[in-house]
Amino acid sequence: MTESQAPRIHRPPIVVLGVQQNDPPFRLVEIAGELAGKAHSVLDVIEIAREVGLDDVDLDDPDVVRWVGGDKFTWTSFWPPHRPRHEHRG
Repeated sequence: MTESQAPRIHRPPIVVLGVQQNDPPFRLVEIAGELAGKAHSVLDVIEIAREVGLDDVDLDDPDVVRWVGGDKFTWTSFWPPHRPRHEHRG
């Protein structure tokens, strides 16, 4: 198979991973396949992109940003935090 026949896999330069439970919750941001920072809001994603030289990032363009586990409005976990079960007394 020649290079022109090989399937092309496009990976957007910015990947925002799913919400991590913490206080406050955050999302890890990868740029060009490398961990670039931790974001607590969409503004942090913009700032992290600017720090590596990506200005005027269109967060709605799937060719630029891939949102994993939600979109740019998802900043809390879908699942409640794990709480220990109380012992049954009886």
